[in-house]
Amino acid sequence: MSKTKPPTIHSTAGPRQPQGEATRHAASGYPPISDYAFISDCHSMALVSRSGSIDWCCMPRVDSASIFGRLLDWELGGHCSIAPIDVDSSCFQAYVEDTLVLETTFRTEGGEAKVFDCFAMHTGGRTQPHLQLIRIVEGVRGRIDFNVEVCPRFDYGEVKPWIRRHSTRCHSAIGGNDGIVITSDAPLEVDAAAHDLSARVTIRAEERLRLSISFVRPEDLEYQLPVVADAAELDSRLEETIRWWRRWTKQINLQGSHRAGVVRSAIVLKGLTFAPTGAMAAAATTSLPETIGGERNWDYRFSWIRDSALSVRALTTIGADDEADGFRRFIQRSAAGSASDLQVMYGLGGERRLTEIILDKLDGYEHSRPVRIGNAASEQLQLDAYGTLLDLSWRWHRRGHSPDDDYWRFLVELVDVAAARWSEPDRGIWEIRGKPRHFVHSKVMCWSALDRGIELARECLRKAPVQRWKKVRKEIHDAVMTEGVDRRRKVFVQSFGSHQLDASLTILPMVDFLAFDDPLMIRTADAILADLQENGLILRYQVGETDDGLHGKEGTFLACSFWLAEVLARQNRLDEARMLFDRASSTATELGLFAEQYDPRAERMLGNFPQALTHLTHIAAAVALSRGSGDLTSQGY
Repeated sequence: MSKTKPPTIHSTAGPRQPQGEATRHAASGYPPISDYAFISDCHSMALVSRSGSIDWCCMPRVDSASIFGRLLDWELGGHCSIAPIDVDSSCFQAYVEDTLVLETTFRTEGGEAKVFDCFAMHTGGRTQPHLQLIRIVEGVRGRIDFNVEVCPRFDYGEVKPWIRRHSTRCHSAIGGNDGIVITSDAPLEVDAAAHDLSARVTIRAEERLRLSISFVRPEDLEYQLPVVADAAELDSRLEETIRWWRRWTKQINLQGSHRAGVVRSAIVLKGLTFAPTGAMAAAATTSLPETIGGERNWDYRFSWIRDSALSVRALTTIGADDEADGFRRFIQRSAAGSASDLQVMYGLGGERRLTEIILDKLDGYEHSRPVRIGNAASEQLQLDAYGTLLDLSWRWHRRGHSPDDDYWRFLVELVDVAAARWSEPDRGIWEIRGKPRHFVHSKVMCWSALDRGIELARECLRKAPVQRWKKVRKEIHDAVMTEGVDRRRKVFVQSFGSHQLDASLTILPMVDFLAFDDPLMIRTADAILADLQENGLILRYQVGETDDGLHGKEGTFLACSFWLAEVLARQNRLDEARMLFDRASSTATELGLFAEQYDPRAERMLGNFPQALTHLTHIAAAVALSRGSGDLTSQGY
């Protein structure tokens, strides 16, 4: 990155001017999800729009209440924007190579400038995070006039902050238990009535404007002035952040045509990680709808056992062992104690109580209500959790990390609970809120718990009721083969007694319930392609067949497309696998980010963003294709 001369900032504080792009959004609707970039420091996270506005930011954790949140309510949510005054300006976004540092280039008739956005990382021995969002505008040629707006709204837009001026360049905004310190090269004008800060700034070639937003506790400001980093320090932190991400990225050892996409997915997963515990958030957002105007709007800022186990499987194949081990340890810590109290998800610090609340005052993304925080699915019975943990322990054992005595006792209890409860109906992998059913995927994962427990006992020379476990394993296998197969089509079905398909059936060979190339699995893959494909992408099931009592349909589920691509690749159907993989990959943003779902008819992203499960399955499918073509250099998992 080029060095700049000391800034010569031309600032004229005055009434806020309309921001062209933001104004158009406010009049015609919310920006599409694909317009947003993702930044993180593995603590806090934010989404930055193409128009230079931070419309979603949660600090000091991703599951904290939003500080900027107009993604979920354009009027009430708050934002931080740096945008050209010229409404006809063009822009282009890219990440600085192999980093999570965003570079947005703005061009007007009069000039060109870049905006660098990141959360500051540190490369030294510092243990505490900066919890600092840095925005640096750098002039490239000519001149551009920018509007700068900082409009914080705490607690999901509920609290307009008390803004205090500490110096010409430093202000604080506090409300309740939240606070931020805002520093800028340009003097920001306080609008006391609106509770906002703003400035109009002219940037010329080789000049820089720096804006910093740091999280603080309000009580810390009562007895001392904020610590303000000067221009040189902010420039240094930007460079340090770039070095940090590039050093982390070097460990990824996949080569070939899929490397760039895999690296981006791995960086996103790292960004979704909560560093203090190793937990991985399922997404950076809450309540982005599965269908516009619908009710399936969930909070995904928590850590699912299922996602964490899949992350171990995906990341170890590309060399990110430390992250995989961190996810594994978090789930083991959070779940350990009593198998009967196992939850399917936890807070990022291991919290168990994730009470679901509806925020009635918020409009919702594109008027899709309700807006929810917390997730009631944490209280559901999802039987696949037992098999997920046993499969995780089995795979980690095969990498040379066998369970110790204390954890083995917990694993035995898990297997025993799976053996006792496998015949119960549950809510399944898709967390339906309707009547529980006997889902085939759930039964197979209980089978996996028995199977992995038996193999661990054998290979680790551990005492266990193996003969009883073998008997139950056979009972589950026989039940699935008898009641979980459509005898006419000779394919697996979604649930016992049903004739409907479910894309989660693609996971069956991944846990060794049967071989990838077993005729029954080949027919099931073909049936999913025939019945659940929509414009080249895969639905998880036909909405309406799993009644949840909620309004609205949903888009294609991108993880299912990547799962099926992996299955096809492992069946040596490489041409079909590549076609499906490429179609699913084409739904990524220009920055390589995936949402949860995609509407191929409207050609738009749906669901929370960016979505960890989609990025995990993208990596796994890319690895399977690379293995098929001989490009895989890692030793695998």
